[in-house]
Amino acid sequence: MTQPAIIDVWAQRPGATFMEQPWLATLLRWTGGSAGEVSEEQLFAHMDEAGVSTALLSAWWGPTGELISNASVAELVQRYPERIAGIASVDLSRPMEAVRTLRLYVRDYGFKGLRVVPWLWNLPPDDRRYYPLYAACCELDVPFMTQIGYTGPLCPSEPGRPIPYLENVLLEFPELKVVGGHVGFPWFDEVVALSGKFPGLYVDTSAYVAGRYPGALVEFMKGRGRERVMFGTNYPMLTPKRCLKNLGQLGLDEATLELFLSGNARRLFRL
Repeated sequence: MTQPAIIDVWAQRPGATFMEQPWLATLLRWTGGSAGEVSEEQLFAHMDEAGVSTALLSAWWGPTGELISNASVAELVQRYPERIAGIASVDLSRPMEAVRTLRLYVRDYGFKGLRVVPWLWNLPPDDRRYYPLYAACCELDVPFMTQIGYTGPLCPSEPGRPIPYLENVLLEFPELKVVGGHVGFPWFDEVVALSGKFPGLYVDTSAYVAGRYPGALVEFMKGRGRERVMFGTNYPMLTPKRCLKNLGQLGLDEATLELFLSGNARRLFRL
């Protein structure tokens, strides 16, 4: 079986500001990740060794300010349009400024979506501050990307519960496409239930290596979730090569493997 091209839907290229955040310490300890900055050369070397053709790199905003700027991501997109696609992040505390930022980077710089991690703000996704952004995502026809499941960094996990928080959003914005990153453990049964109810809900496997995918996720990928699951790494916490190890042991057929590694992402993000 020939391995298809690979798209990594959850990655970032952090600088010193991001890597020095105190909440990151436990995650680095678990993954063995580096606390240093990631150079362009390192990014592309890690992509190439695993056959990743395109990485969706995200900016990061948190309550303390900008951790990875939209501008720095846009610069990489402009210089490497065949390898890098941009994902915006915004300041939830300034909703109208956040909407303007999202529109700017989608319309002028070709960004492919918006990502907000709820644990960083300690605000679940049905908080009122997200709602103008959901309307903007529907208007711009780009997905909203978020983290689901428990939180590796030293922050509360409650905002990552799919039910009721994410379900409330999907009920109120039926046009919205949502990508839940980090699988959703230990609430993956809730993710499966919601996926049957809401056709706009997708899952990515970031923060997990293939050998540790929950069995329910693998069965979902082989069945009715085959067009809903996408490959992600959470780079640089995990490299693509490390995430893909043991992928062949999951028993995915060729068509399902292609959808998982690139086809679903290419369709959803219009790559």
